[in-house]
Amino acid sequence: MISDYHLTIRGLRIYAQSAGEGTPLLLHCGFWNEMHHWGPLIEQLHGFRVITYDPPGIGSSQVPSSPISMRGLADIGVGILDQLGLASAHVLGASFGGAVAQQMALSHPGRVDRLVLACTSFGGLALPGRPSALLHMMDPRNYHPKRLVRAAGAMFGGRMRTEPELAAAINMTRLPSIRGAVFRMSALAGWSSLPYLRSIRQQTLVLCGDDDPITPHLNHRVMARLIPSARLHTVKGGGHLILMDSAPEIGPVISGFLRGADERPAAETELAVLPSGSARLSPAVMAARSALHPATQPTGDGLDYVR
Repeated sequence: MISDYHLTIRGLRIYAQSAGEGTPLLLHCGFWNEMHHWGPLIEQLHGFRVITYDPPGIGSSQVPSSPISMRGLADIGVGILDQLGLASAHVLGASFGGAVAQQMALSHPGRVDRLVLACTSFGGLALPGRPSALLHMMDPRNYHPKRLVRAAGAMFGGRMRTEPELAAAINMTRLPSIRGAVFRMSALAGWSSLPYLRSIRQQTLVLCGDDDPITPHLNHRVMARLIPSARLHTVKGGGHLILMDSAPEIGPVISGFLRGADERPAAETELAVLPSGSARLSPAVMAARSALHPATQPTGDGLDYVR
């Protein structure tokens, strides 16, 4: 069963939708993804009431008159739960939405049950993505269907390198306005969850591919190490869009985690070995090195799994 909602949150018209029945699961989408992009994943999430929405300035939701902070975006997620009469929900955030999900877990811990962070990072001090991939992603011309097929591999990695036609099938689109793009991007300015990751107490699944040119794998290792009750699931050969282009393989991983299934992927991997000598290491690498090799081991399982 699919239900549509036209909500007013923080003075903005927000278009939301829920599909299925069961335990509520709120999805925070990527930088300029709309609700319909979740379709392939929702089909794999059985037994959940999956709640999606177009963020401010995206799709059918209203463009704000001024930028909204990351905390403000997290508050919109809470507002959706409020208006649907839900005390709490599992929360999944992908890419930019992963930052919103982290902030929601930090600002409103009682509203978030389990947490899934997919193809994302912790903001400031994170190892940046490849400049070529980011430039491709920000160029609106690359979202024309013909150009998207040519650019998808460099932008998103993973299956898009060998099956770029998948990008057209997902119906990727760019932001409807420059103002909406600038306002959405501004939430990342000065934002970082790195100092607060140890304060995230929810059971957390950090999900990523090892061929993601936008959010490098190392950032996910840092998050999985610092969040006390986190586990890392890496999809070999996966790119930035694994939730969409590999939904049949990823859906069961997410569902099992949210149901609390104590299943472990067959193989384990060692944590990345970072270069010795710090004279010329960037702040991002220094932060990652400190997180991966702390003087005192973090509490919780801190497990790192590979599928």
